[in-house]
Amino acid sequence: MKVLVGMSGGVDSSVAALILLKQGYDVTGVTMKLRPDSMMLDDSTKGCCSFDDIDDARKVAYKLSIDHIVMNFTEEFENTVIKDFVANYQDGKTPNPCIVCNQKIKFEAFLRRAISLNFDYIATGHYAVIKHDNQRCRWLLQKSKSSKDQSYVLYGMRQHQLAKTLMPLSNMEKSDVRKIAFEYDLPVANKPDSQEICFINNNYSEFIEKYSKKQSIPGDLVDKNGTVLGKHSGIINYTIGQRKGIGVSFKKPMFVTKIDAKTNKITLSGASEQYTKTLVAKNLNFILFESPKDQITVFAKLRYQAKPCRATVTPFDSESVKVEFEEPQKAVTPGQSIVFYNENLVVGGGIIQ
Repeated sequence: MKVLVGMSGGVDSSVAALILLKQGYDVTGVTMKLRPDSMMLDDSTKGCCSFDDIDDARKVAYKLSIDHIVMNFTEEFENTVIKDFVANYQDGKTPNPCIVCNQKIKFEAFLRRAISLNFDYIATGHYAVIKHDNQRCRWLLQKSKSSKDQSYVLYGMRQHQLAKTLMPLSNMEKSDVRKIAFEYDLPVANKPDSQEICFINNNYSEFIEKYSKKQSIPGDLVDKNGTVLGKHSGIINYTIGQRKGIGVSFKKPMFVTKIDAKTNKITLSGASEQYTKTLVAKNLNFILFESPKDQITVFAKLRYQAKPCRATVTPFDSESVKVEFEEPQKAVTPGQSIVFYNENLVVGGGIIQ
């Protein structure tokens, strides 16, 4: 069976390729060129997916004696990931571009390209479990037993994508992955993980202004009653739950609880007012079933590192659901993803509105 492995130049995808090779697959390594050339050369956007990463992936492929190719996805990446990121920030939301990239690029555009080249599967170095449930007649996504579980960022995978994707690291720990990399003397065994968004070097607002060619417009900081408390430096510099860097000092801690792009106002509240018990989510994808017909009980994650919390999910209309938490949740942030679990199985998820 022929498998096209997405090799980012990191240790995870490199070991994934090695494992599949040992399992007898016909492996070809692919590095996806995502960032436009101007960003590849720009010192302010030195994230992952750089020329060095492409070279590292090529070195690993040479070590494994497998073919390595570079596929150009820069147009798709810019149109679906970068533009979405910029537009959402300018709309007062806090998007997760890695999730959009998984949905639109890594498991859609990349898979289409692999199928067109007559490959049977694609593979990645993600930590999650894909399995088929014969009773449900569906492909399922399950949390990894690893402390590196990445099922949260994969909730957008659809049935045809799950059926054609291999994740050989599944339940492995990162320490075991590095051990394998050292055992086989892979050139990236010591390479640290990339933490930042691949097309931004930490300074989000600088990137957004430069990319959109629009300067941030200062506006009012207000309390929940609309009383002006001070001025903000532009909504792209703020996110829900933010306390530091607001630009105004108060006698008690104050937090960003609302960002209104239409009025260019940011609402600040005390610590107790950060909590909410309900939200609406759209851009939904369900894995355990096509869509919920009635109210269901789940454990929901509001962030990648967040602890799951019990909640009920109720169909709101044809495109959205209402989520009600058993306990009020802190800093619920529009633009972020909420992911639903049934024990270790990913039920589905969507974007917080």
